[in-house]
Amino acid sequence: MRVALFATCVNDAVYPSTAIATVKVLERLGVRVDFPAAQTCCGQPQYNTGYRRATEPLVRRMARAFEGYDHVVAPSGSCVAMVRDNYPRIGRKAYAEGRGSALTDVADSLVPRTYELTEFLVDVLGVTDVGAHFPHRVTYHPSCHGLRMLGLGERPRRLLEAVRGLELVELPGAEECCGFGGTFAVKNADVSTAMGADKVRNSLSTGADVLCGADNSCLMHIGGMLRRQDAPQRALHIAEILASTEEEPLV
Repeated sequence: MRVALFATCVNDAVYPSTAIATVKVLERLGVRVDFPAAQTCCGQPQYNTGYRRATEPLVRRMARAFEGYDHVVAPSGSCVAMVRDNYPRIGRKAYAEGRGSALTDVADSLVPRTYELTEFLVDVLGVTDVGAHFPHRVTYHPSCHGLRMLGLGERPRRLLEAVRGLELVELPGAEECCGFGGTFAVKNADVSTAMGADKVRNSLSTGADVLCGADNSCLMHIGGMLRRQDAPQRALHIAEILASTEEEPLV
């Protein structure tokens, strides 16, 4: 099986440890992982801000970068949702405007091969126990894109429940948005902060050592608020928990 890692911009620029952890987990399970160096942004910030035409070159670049791979795996529900949900929309709109079917063909090729990490592990590889060890109390925040657009459901929880030493506790208001929302946090800072404060309060009420999630964009927002409060809790991507073992524990 030949798999390409779609690292995403936020991981490449801010959280490279998440991309590294993703590779460790996949290789532990016998998957050959490549990193296509030509990959860049999937176009989500531009598209969500209303610049559809400016997104189109990035859609084409994504298709070229990941051509020929059996699967494309990303530790980011929001970026995978961009590809799977919005690339077809972009293609259909371009076709309706009389600009040919090239973007529709791109979507048809890339969409069926693109997976968020937890769904790839559970649905494609058919595993929930990845050999991880993480002796901490953990609560899980499902991001909006993973929850509502990808329908990840119980997949992340099943993976966490199989981690040795991990105690998984329920997060009150888990399905409520954390308030990040990409450019929403910039354009509506007060609302975003208030929503983040609710999420932090609920997370701290669990007594968990770690707030876990599958999107570092959400975790950046929540984790920043936790740090500013000097809270006794840290935000951590699920890939890093799954990569942790007794022999190589996460520090």
